[in-house]
Amino acid sequence: MEPAARKQKILSAVVERYIQSGEPVGSKSLLKDAALNVSSATVRNDMAELTEKGFLAQPHTSAGRIPTELGYRYYVDHMMHVTPVSAQGREYIRSSLAQNADSPESILQAAADILSRLTDCVAVAATPGGEEARIRRISFVSTGAHAGMAVVIASSGVITTRLFRCEFLLTPETLQVFDKAFNEAFAGVRLAAVSRPFVQTVAAGFGELSLFMTSPLMAVMEACRQASQLSVYYSGLGRLMHVPDAHRVWEFLQNKHDVAAMLERLPQAPSVSIGRENSRTELAHSAVVAARYTVEDAVTGALALIGPLRMDYARTLSVLDCVAENTGELIGELVEG
Repeated sequence: MEPAARKQKILSAVVERYIQSGEPVGSKSLLKDAALNVSSATVRNDMAELTEKGFLAQPHTSAGRIPTELGYRYYVDHMMHVTPVSAQGREYIRSSLAQNADSPESILQAAADILSRLTDCVAVAATPGGEEARIRRISFVSTGAHAGMAVVIASSGVITTRLFRCEFLLTPETLQVFDKAFNEAFAGVRLAAVSRPFVQTVAAGFGELSLFMTSPLMAVMEACRQASQLSVYYSGLGRLMHVPDAHRVWEFLQNKHDVAAMLERLPQAPSVSIGRENSRTELAHSAVVAARYTVEDAVTGALALIGPLRMDYARTLSVLDCVAENTGELIGELVEG
């Protein structure tokens, strides 16, 4: 084995063993586990060189090595193998989310709960900011003979729903009338502009139809108000005890605008931010793994996991990708009715 390839194998073995055990890794254990077919002295020399170059660190003089931020970064970028979630695991994730699929909000909270449970990390689910967002589409879904749900889809990708009741029977034909009338009146309107006076103006424009529109109008107004605000859902905050600077991370997570802003700056593709790569100093000793979820082919909000640097990055990315995919699909199905 060439020296460069051998050093990569040593680095990979140190990272994976340290993730598993949390204990510094010595040359003897590497010889046993990594099947290097070289002398112990060669392994020690290679580990010393990796330490000198900043990929490994030695906590104590007599201790083995642990990965540095640079070591984790190189491992994630060049050596890590992400295995997709098994069919059984995908079914578990899908069914767990589907049990809470009565609204986008409940789906996102369920996504955070599942992510935290499966990874032992703090999970965050966030919708994008909607201050300048406009209404892209409004849909109506029947939930009963006299009950329906207004679904507001914003240009930012935020999807919000509100239930309403009517005294008359809600037939498919009635819902079609609602769809046509509301989209003609609201499409392209800024979410923040949908106030009570605006709704009253729209109702006047409906003429005689306004007699049937009071409940759905109020539902749309409330959905627009919710869609214009940031929504951030957390799970597993108790797991912060495993994260360095836990109190600072806790304080950061209390500000939903800061959390959402951090997630908005992340790339659309799944990403891993390690230690000081994070845009927030509170997370300088943490790892953040994030992914976007897509609804109707539009990238919308984000799911993220916050944990220690000694995170199982491959498994975390695999689980996150599966949850993000199913989250987007279930929200999309809800919107389509």
